[in-house]
Amino acid sequence: MSKINQAIYEIQKLDAMAKEDRWMNNLHPLVKLVLTIYYITLTVSFHKYQVEGLLAMCIYPVACFIIGELSIRDALHRLRIVLPLVCIVGVLNPFFDRTPVGAFGGLMITGGMISMLTLMIKGVLTVFASYILIATTSVEGICYAFRLVHVPKIMVTQFLLIYRYMTVLLEETKRMTQAYALRAPGQRGIHISAWGSMVGQLLLRSMDRAQEVYESMCLRGFTGEFPQGKPKKQSRGDVGYLLFWLVLLFVLRTYPVFALIGGLFV
Repeated sequence: MSKINQAIYEIQKLDAMAKEDRWMNNLHPLVKLVLTIYYITLTVSFHKYQVEGLLAMCIYPVACFIIGELSIRDALHRLRIVLPLVCIVGVLNPFFDRTPVGAFGGLMITGGMISMLTLMIKGVLTVFASYILIATTSVEGICYAFRLVHVPKIMVTQFLLIYRYMTVLLEETKRMTQAYALRAPGQRGIHISAWGSMVGQLLLRSMDRAQEVYESMCLRGFTGEFPQGKPKKQSRGDVGYLLFWLVLLFVLRTYPVFALIGGLFV
């Protein structure tokens, strides 16, 4: 399978996952959006040396993977490009912060090592939290939640259109690469001399397709905002789920839970 086909397949599979009939998928989109933003805010607010507190915050993504019946292997596969980029953010910290803070097995631990580890954990946790939201909520549900918190409709519409027609752009790219491969049999990849014309053709084809899509939307009554359908009411389960995590995450952020529990056995 080519990279373009793989990308199209991953997008379609993620959409199918978000529309499955599961308990977590059926939660109100606003609840999951608020929790995701709340969790990311608390996670990034930890001090650069508070590794123990960040480890306690792992409870949320682990619980969501279990409740939402999500595969950690699939998540790691889909995030295989993002996670390494996130982890190298603080890779230079050990060279700038060489203040000794302890020792482990004869190895001197510096403040830069701790801060590097902290940044890596923060990045991984925030990426996983975002993935959980996307994997359990359709893009229409996320946009609906955005409108409930009064995000400007033009921004919501742009977000929805970009996400939805990303597949269309990939399909156009696939057709062009296939046509080029048929005209240049035996050649591996696209020759550098054809890059400019290929990009120009892709731009023109995308503009033509965008015009056709816009005209079709106008014929169907589009007035600048997609209809959200019948408003979804929040149930007691939605409110209970939200309050439970709001309180628990606040406690995990405020108190060193792991250190307190460990002190009971010392």
